[in-house]
Amino acid sequence: MSARKDNTAEAPATARAETRAVKVRFAPPPEERRIDLPHLLDLLVKEDFLSRRQAEDVLIAPRTERELSQHPIEIVASRDYENRKQQGAKLDGETMAVWLAEKVGQPFVWIDPLKINVKLVTEIMSYAFAQRHEILAIEVTDDIVQIASAQPWMHQWEGMLKQTLRGRRIQRLIANPADINRYMLEFYTMARSVSKAAEAGMEVSMVTNFEQLLELGALKSPDANDSHVVNIVDWILNYAFEQRASDIHIEPRRDKSNVRFRIDGVLHPVYELPPAVNAAVTSRLKILGRMDVAEKHPRRMVASRPSARTVMKANCDCRLCRQRSVKRW
Repeated sequence: MSARKDNTAEAPATARAETRAVKVRFAPPPEERRIDLPHLLDLLVKEDFLSRRQAEDVLIAPRTERELSQHPIEIVASRDYENRKQQGAKLDGETMAVWLAEKVGQPFVWIDPLKINVKLVTEIMSYAFAQRHEILAIEVTDDIVQIASAQPWMHQWEGMLKQTLRGRRIQRLIANPADINRYMLEFYTMARSVSKAAEAGMEVSMVTNFEQLLELGALKSPDANDSHVVNIVDWILNYAFEQRASDIHIEPRRDKSNVRFRIDGVLHPVYELPPAVNAAVTSRLKILGRMDVAEKHPRRMVASRPSARTVMKANCDCRLCRQRSVKRW
């Protein structure tokens, strides 16, 4: 993410996905066709991304249980082969997805979770439908629904989906299948948790994502040491580390609390927490920083330096600061 000139500007919560224009290389086949592993390997050899020997090694290698459900691009990417067309570069999933987009004449999209309105995109289709057809809605407007896929020659789902889009047009995009599978699980887990919380009669923000780790229906006032709250704090720290955020802002308000990440000098709204959840998260962070949990209104800024261990097993030093919020008149 590039740096911005205005360090105080806030990025919008929802923005249209960035796409790359590509030119058509050949027309799609008239009938539906899934990209399977032999087909993909044959195309990669013809385009000189792989040698014939490498393709044969991938084809005859025994499949793990996980690989049986993976897209062929993910299987090839896991072999960590060198890209024969670009010296020193690896043949990763994104490289193959960009190449596939160029071959079929569809735009490539890099999925940025910070720019997606999770509530809107998960209302377009059910999780079962998205998983069955390996597609993910990433942008919804009054006229267009952008849908990412890594199977460009599968069209049956379009006719079924159009019946529920109320006149909106489908714009197909190509994305890395690993990203599609990852964010599909995260987005729909969040949506299901928010729905459960709403059924329990608890007020929940419409853009929050932390309820996927917290059964709010069973917790009216979460404790700081509750396992779900611990998971939430760990998730916040790991997600910030993954997004290369320099700061995490947790800002309490009367009816909700804002969680924002500073990335390249720009504050990005990430999620909104219900007050009860925010209080437990704040207490958990104070415990990690060995701060006084009972102190509610510090007269001066209080700082601490807890350490964290990310999901990538990397040690990360943090600086935890707590101070009075400034009241604006």
